[in-house]
Amino acid sequence: MTDPGGPYAHPAPAGCPAHSGAVRLTGLEYQQTPAQLYRALRRDHGPVAPVVLDGGIPAWLVLGYSELTYVTSHDELFARDSRRWHQWENIPPDWPLLPFVGYQPSVLFAEGEEHRRRAGVITEALEAVDQFELAHDCLLIADDLIARFAGSGRAELMADYAHALPMRTVVQLCGMPTSGEDTRRLVDDLRISLDAGEGDDPVAAYGRVGERLRQLVKDKRADPGPDITSRMLTHPAGLTDEEIVQDLTSVIAAAQQPTANWICNTLRLLLTDERFAVNVSGGRLSVGEALNEVLWLDTPTQNFIGRWAARDVQLGGRQIRAGDCLVLGLAAANTDPQIWPEGHVGAENAAHLSFSNGEHRCPYPAPLLADVMARTAVETLLDRLPDLVLAVDPEELTWRPSIWMRGLSALPVRFTPVVQ
Repeated sequence: MTDPGGPYAHPAPAGCPAHSGAVRLTGLEYQQTPAQLYRALRRDHGPVAPVVLDGGIPAWLVLGYSELTYVTSHDELFARDSRRWHQWENIPPDWPLLPFVGYQPSVLFAEGEEHRRRAGVITEALEAVDQFELAHDCLLIADDLIARFAGSGRAELMADYAHALPMRTVVQLCGMPTSGEDTRRLVDDLRISLDAGEGDDPVAAYGRVGERLRQLVKDKRADPGPDITSRMLTHPAGLTDEEIVQDLTSVIAAAQQPTANWICNTLRLLLTDERFAVNVSGGRLSVGEALNEVLWLDTPTQNFIGRWAARDVQLGGRQIRAGDCLVLGLAAANTDPQIWPEGHVGAENAAHLSFSNGEHRCPYPAPLLADVMARTAVETLLDRLPDLVLAVDPEELTWRPSIWMRGLSALPVRFTPVVQ
């Protein structure tokens, strides 16, 4: 991990948000019923709440839709370069959130013209992906995965399907083998670095991801192909191999686990909500509507860390000091009662913040490609196994213990076995 110090490092100022009203972003409330806690935070603190991260580190959680939109639209006030943070002297080397915030020379932390240069390379590499070919490849992968459990009449869709499909798709797009122990370890390490469980070492996992991608870049430099990695290597912007490794890490991490959770959260909605369970087959409510509703209500990325205040500024009635850390509360903002005054959050528009907002949002056309993967995965499963139902009561489903990602621990289902 790159040394987080540098030109923006300075001592913690007075007035940091670690006061008696700060709420710890830990505990079962966040893990299983975060929406209730977001409502309580909004009631007690307004659209910007003082919170405490792992290890007692203070930060601000931006809950309001308009406040989050403002933060992500004003990079000159709320910047991405984490070296501005005044808390680095309090951060241990094994801090679990270090993969999120430890400065890296990647597109995630770049600013201004450098960010536009790096994001432009990613955008053009993704734009060259043919969406019809992608849908076809996803269909083939979906059929292969379904065939592995179709004859048993039972499956655990998180492991057997939702995680596996985007994993195989993304590594194929990047020019890696779609199967094998090396690829499996890469995906496991990505999961650990994004959403570490008890006993996991996210910092070590993140390091292993970098090592694997350095080898990929080296291989593609010697033998380019029709893939994202090769297109980034041959782009006229002339990124270095290390810059490409860093940016590939961002691309793969953003595509794999969030898309897997999007798929599984949508399947959960379709299997547990009577509106969809009754109407999808009849054509009145589409898979597309379910996918969009999930982005509003159970977005795969609940919270994103973060932004760092470039100077003292007022936000949501709070005095934000230079160097303060802001956590983007994407899930809370999507359900802000200021934009849904009647308490009803519908899927009738796509103005959610699940792909963030502003210059640092997911680069176009990444959301479109994720939609192709998710839509193909859900539609193919429902088509191949039309009598698919939950194998447990809906109340028995549990969410992974994370305040950052929103995904089920497991999604067990049953269906009539299909003879191949």
